[in-house]
Amino acid sequence: MTTDTEEPTLTIDELAARAGVTVRTVRFYGTKGLLPPPVIGPRRVGHYGREHLARLELIEELQRQGMTLAAIERYLRQLPPDLSAHDLAIHRAVVASWAPDTVETVTRAELERRAGRPLTDGEVERLAAMDVVRPGSGAYDVDLGLLRLGVRLLDVPLSQEAILAARKVLIEHSRAAAHELAQLFRGEVSERGPRDVKSLSAHMHPLVVQALLTTFQRSLKEELGEWLTESGTG
Repeated sequence: MTTDTEEPTLTIDELAARAGVTVRTVRFYGTKGLLPPPVIGPRRVGHYGREHLARLELIEELQRQGMTLAAIERYLRQLPPDLSAHDLAIHRAVVASWAPDTVETVTRAELERRAGRPLTDGEVERLAAMDVVRPGSGAYDVDLGLLRLGVRLLDVPLSQEAILAARKVLIEHSRAAAHELAQLFRGEVSERGPRDVKSLSAHMHPLVVQALLTTFQRSLKEELGEWLTESGTG
């Protein structure tokens, strides 16, 4: 497990399991320079941290988008080398937003492999309550774009009621923002042809998502900062 002090304590087997890939894949990315080298501990055992996991998840997301290994290398070279796991997660969220909805029907074993960890029946029920997983007859419909987020929320010290309430707030406000932005862009392209409209939409989608993520991230940081100051813990 990764400690609160962010020490790199994941073995290569644990890292691969968390990311839902094979150990061979982790080593391959390491030899290509896509992953930083591990911290070597006692008995020459390599240890990985949250930044390694976040970078590995970003690489896997880029691959799902159809990017070649060479393109992924170029993409990662453009990123600052000292990005935190949080920053890398933001990049992955933007990349994932480019893809259409990716719902797949999987077995319980495959669900746990994709989640990168075993799941109890209670945890599957919580994922279902978050609308990440829909149990069926011996199988599960899973939204792969939300699965990683849902699994991480399982470890957050919040009640299920609070998580569901937060989800409702996010959906309502994001839909309102999407509606207003769509109205704004519709006015801009009303006199253009269908091809221009489609081109603008394709270009604006990732830009708008990135702008929303960045703006929300800063606003939330300010709100939490004020809350911590008021509570005397900042």
